[in-house]
Amino acid sequence: MTLDMRLTRELPATPEEVFDAYTDAEKQKIWFSILDETPGIVEIEVDLRVGGKQTAVWGPDKDTLFRETQTFLEIDRPRRLVTESIGSGPDGAEMATRIEITFEAQGDNTLVTVVQSGFPVPEVRDFFVNEVWQGAFARIEAFLKQSADA
Repeated sequence: MTLDMRLTRELPATPEEVFDAYTDAEKQKIWFSILDETPGIVEIEVDLRVGGKQTAVWGPDKDTLFRETQTFLEIDRPRRLVTESIGSGPDGAEMATRIEITFEAQGDNTLVTVVQSGFPVPEVRDFFVNEVWQGAFARIEAFLKQSADA
């Protein structure tokens, strides 16, 4: 049995701007560390095409790195993105999940819905709901607000 999670967040930009912030390597490098007082290591490469991969390596130092490789299964810019993700932590433990993200215009904003499936235990799923995705959304939102003010 695998566990799923679903969450939504409204972000202050168009679906195109949010989609691009989420998928563009140079934009990701900015928002990955935007809320950190001391930026750590962030390396990202993106080949945005069906069958292409996004590889991200990040962490506070070279001895504490997280890695994630996502393979793009569906790309419908700016409405939908589906990936298969394989992530690992500093301890080397790996986890594979499927991530489906939709980007829906809500006036001047975008409602982002994330459905991620394949969690092995409720504690890992809950960590992604409460920490991983909330942190990512907060960073993307800070990036979008900073971009709008520029």
